[in-house]
Amino acid sequence: MTHTVSSKFLDLSIINSIISEEKKLQLSDESKEKIIACRAYLDAKLKTRSKPIYGINTGFGALHNVKISKENLTVLQENLVMSHACGTGERVPNEVVKLMLLFKIQSLNYGHSGVQLETVNRLIDFYNHDILPIVYTQGSLGASGDLAPLAHLALPLIGKGKVIYKGGECAIEKIYNDFDWKPIALQSKEGLALLNGTQFMSAYGVYLLLKSYKLSYLADLIGAISLDSFDGRIEPFYELVHLVRPHNGQLKTAERLRDFLDGSELIKQKKKHIQDPYSFRCMPQVHGATKDTLAFVEKTFQTEINSVTDNPNIFSAEDLIISGGNFHGQPLALAFDYLKIAMAELGNISERRTFQLVSGLRGLPVFLVNNPGLNSGFMIPQYTAASIVSANKQLATPASVDSIVSSNGQEDHVSMGANAATQAYTLVNNVERILAIELFNASQAMFFRVPLKSSEFIESILNLYRQDVPFVEDDRVMHDDIQASILFIQGLDIDSRELY
Repeated sequence: MTHTVSSKFLDLSIINSIISEEKKLQLSDESKEKIIACRAYLDAKLKTRSKPIYGINTGFGALHNVKISKENLTVLQENLVMSHACGTGERVPNEVVKLMLLFKIQSLNYGHSGVQLETVNRLIDFYNHDILPIVYTQGSLGASGDLAPLAHLALPLIGKGKVIYKGGECAIEKIYNDFDWKPIALQSKEGLALLNGTQFMSAYGVYLLLKSYKLSYLADLIGAISLDSFDGRIEPFYELVHLVRPHNGQLKTAERLRDFLDGSELIKQKKKHIQDPYSFRCMPQVHGATKDTLAFVEKTFQTEINSVTDNPNIFSAEDLIISGGNFHGQPLALAFDYLKIAMAELGNISERRTFQLVSGLRGLPVFLVNNPGLNSGFMIPQYTAASIVSANKQLATPASVDSIVSSNGQEDHVSMGANAATQAYTLVNNVERILAIELFNASQAMFFRVPLKSSEFIESILNLYRQDVPFVEDDRVMHDDIQASILFIQGLDIDSRELY
């Protein structure tokens, strides 16, 4: 299957289908024409204009006033790529690197960047053959574009650096030999077009949005299982309650919870208590606020990946080359920080439900185990969840409120969006672990409600889950159970129409 890169708007559902169906990329005829026309315009402009044009025949950043001779323009662009490839830290996950390639191709296809068609086609070759440049997490300030990460993404174009191919690391020279390719000779502006841009941040953002939507769904589902195992009440989820405070996320969460619990014998039984703790009763309000945040973050990232984010921008029809600031990551930095806070709250309230389940309330044994004392039971999984929740509170501290001067004062305000991106990656994965621990506890608690049953849907989920994580009769190594629980929720295939 093939996806045609064009000016058509990319949204999450399209991206999800490109990834899940492993589609190959190709350029539309319109995109090819735009790229060729823009390059031809730039070449013609350089022949007739002697004045310096930033990044095309000048140095970069604080060296913007240094004019470069025509014979050195290719050397200038290649030097730019090599000198900026100074990332460090951990490697960017392969799935994020592949999205970086997709979004860089998408940004260049609009014909405002001045690149050669050959350059874009080579990026498409990398994508289609799963040739993934090795990129590092540290090095971007999220302002002049994601300079260091994108330099590593671009290095293989000029025959430098290493890539991941067929599961292993290899030098790009081997790839060129195997495919009978030659390195790209970068022309004027091309290095800057490749390095300026927000594709590092955008790739992390879209990857995390896809995962966060799934975790938002799972938070509702696991929360419903916990509510039923805790002998909770259904009334707080009645539609009437939420129609008088009609936030979209709140309405959606309440509806989901009602659907999940429909037909449960436990939820219908007579209750001795009048109210449930907030971590159960206020799921629509808390989970719903996260859903509304995801909608805002989605809008921000969808706008970004359908944009031109390098610099300068070339407008051949208007005969203008404008040096602006579309590479600045402030919109993304703020969105990441909002995402971090919202997802951290899903973990926060999940851990509180776990705490309630192990507290020996409502007929459940202390720490959800027979013979407590001899057995510690589920005492320490709650510790683990609490530890992760606190780590997330630290990670959720906004990165976008920070800035630092770089490039000798030329780049005097930066977004720190790249730091926010990598923080969000750790935080969202942490939320997955917290929810897996809650499910572990809720499944155990549900055993003590037999012979009463939950809804048919919840029982079907638990039957699958218990094949991997059975009832804990006596103490055992719970790390293994937690890992199995994480793998279980990672493996759940949820229809994307249920998520966005």
